[in-house]
Amino acid sequence: MLSQINCLDVVARLPVGVYLTDTNRKITYWNRAAEDISGYGSDEVLGLHCHDNVLMHVDGKGNSLCTGLCPLAQTMADGQIREADVFLSHKQGHRVAVHVHTLPLKNANGEIIGAAEIFNDISILLSMQRKTAILEKMAFYDSLTRLPNREHMESELAARFQEFRRYGIPFGILFLDIDHFKDLNDTLGHEAGDRVLKTLAATLRESARSFDIFGRWGGEEFLGIIRNVDPAEVASICERYLRLIEKSYVNIDEKQISVTVSIGATVVRQDDTTDAIVKRADRLMYQSKREGRNRMTVEG
Repeated sequence: MLSQINCLDVVARLPVGVYLTDTNRKITYWNRAAEDISGYGSDEVLGLHCHDNVLMHVDGKGNSLCTGLCPLAQTMADGQIREADVFLSHKQGHRVAVHVHTLPLKNANGEIIGAAEIFNDISILLSMQRKTAILEKMAFYDSLTRLPNREHMESELAARFQEFRRYGIPFGILFLDIDHFKDLNDTLGHEAGDRVLKTLAATLRESARSFDIFGRWGGEEFLGIIRNVDPAEVASICERYLRLIEKSYVNIDEKQISVTVSIGATVVRQDDTTDAIVKRADRLMYQSKREGRNRMTVEG
């Protein structure tokens, strides 16, 4: 059977931080990994109490844990093993994200005589998670306009169809295309064209209802998904966007440049598919083009 000394030698070599306290939360043991993660040597913490705020644990909301009933104190109070993600204060002043486990220490009679905290640095993991979230967002958002891209909009359409078939909640589609955009690019350059795209996208984004969504479908084409509407409401919404967009502008070479859009809009039908409703809205948009642009064509 391993002696206490041998056990502590094993703990000293573990790649995770470990410290032990008595029932007063006075630190009685501090291993090498704890030194590496926190920056504090054992000679700097042994004999101190963890509630002296040496490590200054805070939770994800910034609430101090060391001066209250921290996981370690809770474990000593009820004997339950706990785990949590917290942030400790490194000796050099920066915060370190750690995952902690707290376990009760008991004597031969089963009485709690202290507690152990095991912690490991998860800063790299959190950094990777943040980077993954950013990459996921980049994969579904158009970098120029900061609107959802076509893939994202196709996913949203699929979700709206599921909602429609399960609960009967209708939705409409707006297909918008900037009028004479090629001429604008040829005359003023692609940088001007990009600024127009960004301005139009901002107009759509900032004026949309909270439960509607607009995305860049491709080139100068935009798609809007409008929830819980009938054809009359869709027409009213189209009219609003026509007026908002034509009154927006960008300043280029000390000139205010405005654009208009042609819109095709329709409402979901019982026998619709994603492909069918988009093609119908696209066809209606081209009808608006043929009839003079800066207008809408709505079909129920």
